[in-house]
Amino acid sequence: MEKKKVVVALGHKALGVTLPEQKTAVKEAAKAVADLVEEGCQVVISHSNAPQVGMIHTALNEFGKVHQDYTFAPMSVCSAMSQGYIGYDLQNAIREELLMRGISKTVSTVITQVVVDPYDEAFAEPIKVIGRYMTAEEAAAEEEKGNFVAEEPGKGFRRVVAAPKPVDIVEIEAVRVLCEADQVVIACGGGGIPVLRQRNHLKGASAVIEKDYASGKLAELLDADILMILTGQEKMAIHYGTEQVKYLDRVTPEEVETYAAAGQFPRASILPKMAAGAGFVSGRPGRTAVIAELGRAKEALYGRAGTVIQRT
Repeated sequence: MEKKKVVVALGHKALGVTLPEQKTAVKEAAKAVADLVEEGCQVVISHSNAPQVGMIHTALNEFGKVHQDYTFAPMSVCSAMSQGYIGYDLQNAIREELLMRGISKTVSTVITQVVVDPYDEAFAEPIKVIGRYMTAEEAAAEEEKGNFVAEEPGKGFRRVVAAPKPVDIVEIEAVRVLCEADQVVIACGGGGIPVLRQRNHLKGASAVIEKDYASGKLAELLDADILMILTGQEKMAIHYGTEQVKYLDRVTPEEVETYAAAGQFPRASILPKMAAGAGFVSGRPGRTAVIAELGRAKEALYGRAGTVIQRT
C-alpha cells in the first residue's frame, strides 16, 4: 500500500518561546510526528519561528550597536539562523522519540529558501512586527533607511516588515528526494528564508513569510495527500467571541472563501491557516487539509479531530 504523504505545520505551541521552553516543547511535537510515522506516513515538517527570529534579530542588532566593527543582521540571515537551531532541537527530539518506539529513521533539516515576488502588494503594506522596542529617535533613523516602523502606545516603536506570499521553494528537489527515501524532513522553517530571484542570484528580502502559506506551497509542490496544521486550538470557528459562535467540523474550499470574504477569520492568525488549507485542497481531487490540536495529530489524520477542509 502506498504511503500517505503528509506535510505537518507546527505552530508556536510546538516550539515554545525561550531556549529552555523549546527544548521541552519539541518533545511533545516529536510525539505527534512519531504517531504519524507509526501510521505509515511519509512526513515533511514545517514550523513557525516568530519568537525565535525576533530574539535573534534583537540580539544581533544590539550586538552591532555595541561593537561597531559588526554589521546589523538582515532578516534573511536571522531567518536562516532560526531554521538551523529550531531544526537542531526538533530533529533530535523526533529521532529520539522514533528510536524509543523501535523505529530507525533519519531526520534531516533542510535550510530552505522561498522565492517571493518583488511586486507583491505586501511590500507596500507591511504587517509583521519584529525585533526590540525603539525610541522615537531610533525609529526615525530606521525610517531614514527606508524601513517601516510602528508605534505601540506606552512601549515605543518597533520595526514592521512585509509578509509576501510564497512563489517557489528553491530546495524543493532536495526535500522531495529525502521524502521519497522515507526520511523525516524538516523544511521551510518559519515560512522559509524569503529571497528574490535576480537571474542566477538569490537576494534575501526584508520580509517574513507566513508559515501556513509556505506550508501550503510545500505540500503543493510535493503533491502531498494531506496538509496538517497543528495548533493550540481544537477547531476553527466563525462568529468567534459571540453567542452565535459555530465551530467548523468540515468545510469546502468554497465555504472557506465565503467565510474569509465576510471577515470571519482574523487576518494575522486564522486566515493564513484556512486560506492555505483551502488553496492546497483546491489543487487536485483527493487532497485533504486539517487544522487541529497538536496532541491530536493521529486522530486528525483520519478526520476525527480538528477542522477538515475537503472538496465535496
